[in-house]
Amino acid sequence: MLDPDSVKGFLAPEEGAELAACAREAGRLGPVLEIGSYCGKSALYLGPAVREAGTVLFTLDHHRGSEEHQKGEEYHDPDLYNAELGAVETLPALRETLFRAGLEDCVIPVIGKSATVAAHWTTPLGMVFIDGGHSMDAALADYRGWSGRILPDGLLAIHDVFPNPEDGGRPPYEIWKLACASGLFEPVRRTGTLEVLRRLA
Repeated sequence: MLDPDSVKGFLAPEEGAELAACAREAGRLGPVLEIGSYCGKSALYLGPAVREAGTVLFTLDHHRGSEEHQKGEEYHDPDLYNAELGAVETLPALRETLFRAGLEDCVIPVIGKSATVAAHWTTPLGMVFIDGGHSMDAALADYRGWSGRILPDGLLAIHDVFPNPEDGGRPPYEIWKLACASGLFEPVRRTGTLEVLRRLA
């Protein structure tokens, strides 16, 4: 397996291991979808897990970077910036990761905006992992667009959930609260900043 530490990204190893365990479980219900591919670090954990479960991972991203990845922002990476286009471009990095890891058979990139793809999506999902844009608009679009696609007993995982506003941005925490209050999900466990909830029948 390709070492996840060799791939750019913001997922801690213990969070990756938890994601893999969730995907092995929920992948038996249906495919897994992640929002926010970036360079493929999380796919290195999710890919082998969905293969073991006999399903696939759809990894969704517009590949132009989140707000914090843009030029002049805190997490901008010049190596992922296409100066000719004047835009962030992470798709080549994702494709290289999947090729080097031998995951092209079970990880399917979906390129587009989350809300647009969700509006046309019809396949029920065993698990959704939200790790996309961290603005309130982006987080709400991810939650509203995809939470209803999860099968009963399936899992919703949300990354970068910081209950203390001094530790990080609020939107992932706010959509986690929405999920908890919806009556559709129950919290299962927390690992690092990763919250996992189960879809109720």
